[in-house]
Amino acid sequence: MALHSGTLLPLQLPKLTSGAMANAQEIRVCTNRTCRRQGSFQTLETLSALAPPNLAVNSCGCLGRCGAGPNLAILPDGLIVGHCATASQAAQLMSTLFSGSDADAKISLEALALRKRAEIEFQNRNLSEAELLLSQAIDLKPFGGMHVSFKCRSVVRLELGNYRGALQDAVEALNLAPRYSEAYICQGDAFLALNEFDSAEQSYLACLDIDPLIRRSKSFKARISKLQEKVAAVNTS
Repeated sequence: MALHSGTLLPLQLPKLTSGAMANAQEIRVCTNRTCRRQGSFQTLETLSALAPPNLAVNSCGCLGRCGAGPNLAILPDGLIVGHCATASQAAQLMSTLFSGSDADAKISLEALALRKRAEIEFQNRNLSEAELLLSQAIDLKPFGGMHVSFKCRSVVRLELGNYRGALQDAVEALNLAPRYSEAYICQGDAFLALNEFDSAEQSYLACLDIDPLIRRSKSFKARISKLQEKVAAVNTS
């Protein structure tokens, strides 16, 4: 898809046309040398975390306009936005594309901050605190990233032994993002913990259908082995 190289929007987001806002399917973030020095990897990370399920966020090579970055392209219209260097600017772009409200940008950043805090608490095995933070993030109802928060809370609830809660969160994530492979993994893990082996297998197969390369990962192989061991134990008892 061709980019309109003459159209540079220095984060004057109201100039985005209604057509561009309605049609946005992908954002590409330049991670070439100059934009990288200007913080494009942080921009890429923030946009990916805030994106709704129907928007792809990917890195790309040089988009031109070096020195005016970080630069990104909005496809399929091919509009180029420059100077998107901070988390607040990334959130502003997302809110312009999908809600048009600066308040929504602030809410989404708050939800993202809560999710990041929850990740730290989870790593430190403070599971109840992680669950609380993720619940707070979900309650904010941000325009993007909700499916990720539900997936993360599913993981936490599984660790807490709340298998039904973990399953419910995985289903919520899939309702928002039907092609979200990680949510299928969470769903399969919850089913496995509940000894619902056929459902667990179907969830893992659904994940494999979306992401065939996951077959090679050690964690996926371990899940399949655990499923087979549990099934064998039931059949021999």
